[in-house]
Amino acid sequence: MYDSFLDNTIDASRYRSDLSGSDDKKEKITQIMVPSKLVPELLQKPIHQRSLQVAKGLMGDDIKLDFDMIINKAPRTNTITPWHQDAAYWIDMPDKRAASCWVAIDHAYKENGCMWYTPRSHLLPILPHEQTGNKGALKCEGNEENSVFIELQPGSCVFHQGGTLHYSRGNSTDDNRRALITNFRPKAMIVLERAQGVDHTGEREVRK
Repeated sequence: MYDSFLDNTIDASRYRSDLSGSDDKKEKITQIMVPSKLVPELLQKPIHQRSLQVAKGLMGDDIKLDFDMIINKAPRTNTITPWHQDAAYWIDMPDKRAASCWVAIDHAYKENGCMWYTPRSHLLPILPHEQTGNKGALKCEGNEENSVFIELQPGSCVFHQGGTLHYSRGNSTDDNRRALITNFRPKAMIVLERAQGVDHTGEREVRK
């Protein structure tokens, strides 16, 4: 199913972008927002169901799925995902509880772009961000020296809070680096987002 999204057998063009911000026809970092809008059965599959249960255990029984997304680093594209905090993409909300579950579909390691995280960065204010290239990813200041990389086997995952500073190196291997992400927050905050027109379908604004 994942590859059907990538090759557009499942038409996700309205939710699809290249996080690299490149004008090239070949996507370097394919992002497809809200795949479960196109294939609702995903919501009942193990990744969504199990990550929801973990998120509730971490943050409370009022936690619900806010959105999901697919991110793939294509082979030999060697393009970084810049340092950023997920909360920079979001509106400010009174209840800050939020977590993303990053699930490795392939073996994720340094050479193909596994995730790097800066410990305790979620305890600090959100940093200034700017947009890369042609509607590419948001970016801020960060570095590997005070961060840790997390290599994952297929089917393994890592949870991080919305304020956690993270990034990944480019994919210099011959294989894809596929990941599926589920994001969770309190139901009341999801209602607040939707009331303000936020549905995570791909429109980006830099947080002031």
